[in-house]
Amino acid sequence: MAFDIDRYTAGSEGVTWTDLDFDVFDEHPLPANTLRTLRYMCDIEYHTVCYLRDLLTTPSHKEPEVGAFMTMWNREEFWHGEALAAVLAKHGITVDFDQLKATRLKLGWKDRLDPIKQSLLGGLVGNDFVAVHMAWGAANEWSANAAYLRMAEKEGNPTLAELLKRIAKQETRHVAFYASQARDRLAKSKKAQVIARFALTRFWGPVGSGVMSDDEVTHVMNDLFAGPDGRKIVRDIDSHIAKLPGLEGITIVETALEARGIAA
Repeated sequence: MAFDIDRYTAGSEGVTWTDLDFDVFDEHPLPANTLRTLRYMCDIEYHTVCYLRDLLTTPSHKEPEVGAFMTMWNREEFWHGEALAAVLAKHGITVDFDQLKATRLKLGWKDRLDPIKQSLLGGLVGNDFVAVHMAWGAANEWSANAAYLRMAEKEGNPTLAELLKRIAKQETRHVAFYASQARDRLAKSKKAQVIARFALTRFWGPVGSGVMSDDEVTHVMNDLFAGPDGRKIVRDIDSHIAKLPGLEGITIVETALEARGIAA
C-alpha cells in the first residue's frame, strides 16, 4: 500500500493555531451563516470519539494498521474541534463539554444502540467489513477535506483560511489512508465491493447527518456547495469515490444534495 502508517503515526500531531492572529476577528467578525457552519464542523469533529467507540466493536480494531490509524485520526480530529472552538470563542460562542454531552443525549437510544449495531454488522459481514469501513471513511474524508477548502476560499478571511487549510492538510492524510486501504481491500473481494456499494448508495449521508438536525445539515450543504462551483466540487468528490473498485458510477454526494434541494 502507498500509505506509510509508521511515518504517519510518528509524525502525527495536533493542528496548531496559537501563531495565528485571532484578534483580527474583533475588527472583522465572521458572518452569522459562516459561524453556524463552523459550529456544525466543530461539533462533528468532537463527535469523532463516538465514531471511534462504535468502530472498536467491529473487525476493524483487529487490524494493526487500521487500529494505529484510528488512534491518531481520533486525536487529530479532536484538535480540529479545539481549533474551531477557539474561533467560535472569539465570537462569543462557547463550545463546552456540557453542550457536547447535550447533543449526544438528544440522540437517545440511537447513540446507545450504535455500538451494538456496528458489532452485529461486523459479525455478519466478517473481515469484509473493514473494506466497507475504509470506503465509507474515504467518502467522509473526501467530503470533509472539500468542505474545509471550500470555506477557506469562499469566506476570504486570511486567518480563517490559513487555519482551515491546516486542518484540510491533515484531512488529506486521512483520505490517503482510507482510500489506499479501500482500494486494496475492495480489489481483493467482490463480496466487499457489493456490500460497500449497497451500503453507500442506501445509507450514506453528508458527514454529521446522523448527529445534527436536518435543518443544520441542509444549511451547511447549502452554505458550502450551492451553485455551479459547489456542484463541481461535489461531482469531483463523487468521481474520487467512483474510482474505488466496484463503485463505478456512484454519485452519493450529489444525490444527497439533490435530495435536500440544494441548487446547482
